[in-house]
Amino acid sequence: MTNMRMAKRHLPSSPFKAAVEPPSKHFEVGSRVSHDVYGLGRVTDVEDGVAVLVDFGVLTKRIASPYTKMTCL
Repeated sequence: MTNMRMAKRHLPSSPFKAAVEPPSKHFEVGSRVSHDVYGLGRVTDVEDGVAVLVDFGVLTKRIASPYTKMTCL
């Protein structure tokens, strides 16, 4: 017998909030972004779901997914 884990379902009558997955961030070439460490930049290349290349003016950085410190403007 295998030990399989099933996702727990949320009951509507539960006093606890249901776990919500954050929406995946989608960046396009040319879009403006803001990074918590590097500041404002522009996306120059996108590797589907893996990373984005961002030009911050003085430097160009490859930011890997899950992009926790970067937001699209």
